[in-house]
Amino acid sequence: MESKRPLSPEARSIINSQMSRRALIAGAGGLGAAGLLTACGGGSSSGAASEGTVRWANWTLYLDYDSDAQAYPTLEKFIAESGINVDYKEDYNDNDEFWGKVQGQLKLGEDIGYDIVAPTDWMAGRWIRMGYAQAFDEANIPNKVNILDALANVNFDPGRKSSLTWQSGFGGFGWNKEKIPGGIKTLDQLFSKENKGKVEVLSELRDTIGIILQYQGVDPSQNFTENQYMNAVDYLAKMIKDGFIRQVKGNDYKEDLISGDATAVIGWSGDIFQLATENDGKFEFAIPESGGMLWSDNLLIPSTSTNKANAEKVINNYYDPAVAAEVAAYVTYICPVKGAQAEMEKIDPALAASPFIFPTAETLKEVKVFRGLTPAEETSFTTAFQEAAGN
Repeated sequence: MESKRPLSPEARSIINSQMSRRALIAGAGGLGAAGLLTACGGGSSSGAASEGTVRWANWTLYLDYDSDAQAYPTLEKFIAESGINVDYKEDYNDNDEFWGKVQGQLKLGEDIGYDIVAPTDWMAGRWIRMGYAQAFDEANIPNKVNILDALANVNFDPGRKSSLTWQSGFGGFGWNKEKIPGGIKTLDQLFSKENKGKVEVLSELRDTIGIILQYQGVDPSQNFTENQYMNAVDYLAKMIKDGFIRQVKGNDYKEDLISGDATAVIGWSGDIFQLATENDGKFEFAIPESGGMLWSDNLLIPSTSTNKANAEKVINNYYDPAVAAEVAAYVTYICPVKGAQAEMEKIDPALAASPFIFPTAETLKEVKVFRGLTPAEETSFTTAFQEAAGN
């Protein structure tokens, strides 16, 4: 175990800035325009859209939120100014889990209950490849030009015809500082005897296996072999069998950190910073010394949506640099919008300088993007991972 380390300067600046920023939001109160918006999970869950209402499925802790007013300030402002209602739902916990809920209806062309969805890159590719994402009417999304150059042309959606990045983030280590004051920078430290039975890892195989691969000296962004992948799966299976890993979980690993059932995780950067903010700096995040993962979640309009124009207006709103900066100040993930860093300077200079929100080239050298898988690999690799995880 390392000697005791203080909270990193980057993490401290994020946490302190969030605390002061959220106090300001809470003091201002809600705008009172969105009766559909309620705490953590959104409003109505009816299957059919009322006229004009955009039903948006997103991950938890992924939009600026005022806990006192139980509302999302940027979304309330959009509703007040546009007259378009938005039914915002924190319905994403895991990509495969969400896909399992909607794929049958997508195949039949039936309404899935959402007009905007937020899959991670590899899953976004599946939606687009299978014809389940509508092409944008770019006249309705003029702010699309603000997407960062590095994100503007991806292999699963050349030219971004059907998707725009919502946020990007890092996969790495999160831990309870009260239980692990020395911190975690390596897998050996994560799976130390002191942490046995208190570790959780992500059910997103690209994050968990990607971190294990790098620990084993394999670059997950390159053309690694099936044997190399299976070696990483075997390592995961052994950590589960030997009792080090408590559970393999989706986004709900956060609840176990809060309750104390888990003290350390392979988790996501923004989640850990938000948990730290809400729990007096109790949690910390680090990119593994051997390398972390970089991923993006994307906004898509399902093929079954009949409310495309209004959905596009919602997406356009969040590509306004000032709005994007408001969101980034809360979620503390990597902001994909040009001009947002300058707008963040007006909100909080410390956040504008954070490499976790506006990463430098040096920070990006520490992480990898999991390479694309062939359909055969996706089937066999997912099956092996799920079997190791006990699913």
